[in-house]
Amino acid sequence: MVNFSEISIQGFGNSSYKSREVGEAFRILDDAKIMRLIYPTTDVEVPLIPDLKKSPRLQFLDTGLVNYSLGIQGEMLALSDLSAAYKGSVIPHLFTQELISMESISSNKPNFWVREKKQSDAEVDLLYVHRKNVIPIEIKSGSTGSLRSLHQFIEISGVALAIRVYGGEFKLEKTQTSTGKEYRLLNLPYYLGTRLSEYAEWLVNQKN
Repeated sequence: MVNFSEISIQGFGNSSYKSREVGEAFRILDDAKIMRLIYPTTDVEVPLIPDLKKSPRLQFLDTGLVNYSLGIQGEMLALSDLSAAYKGSVIPHLFTQELISMESISSNKPNFWVREKKQSDAEVDLLYVHRKNVIPIEIKSGSTGSLRSLHQFIEISGVALAIRVYGGEFKLEKTQTSTGKEYRLLNLPYYLGTRLSEYAEWLVNQKN
């Protein structure tokens, strides 16, 4: 199954291998670009420095190849809504794959954001940097979803722009966090994911 959650290096896959052995294997696969280890950051402004001490996400080269190797490609092709597949894990994997593919002149990997505090943990799916603007991105399965973690990021960072990738219509709305901090939220349908840089530029210009 494609998994968009953090993985544990120690004893990966319920194996008896230690973190050093599993980590070395993953780094070899990462260097070969067969899969990518996507690490979180706790930063809210550029430069975004990945925290290599925290658990990463596992991002495979191609979602379609993963589905084929698991023998579920036919099932996936028959679905009318991919967001319903495997508790919504497929869409975030696809979107991150597209984001990596757009790095045509570098091998930079995206980061997700975490905040680990007692009774206030938060995690934003991806951070996208456009002209020194850090734009938080939430990827939702379906047309709705909670934005609690996104609101925490906005309140901490002071960022006034955000993107929600979801199964709904394109729209820009002015909204606010639970504490009343206003920001602009661009709701971007799944199929526009490959044009993220263009819409990020458009969103920044709307702010200005």
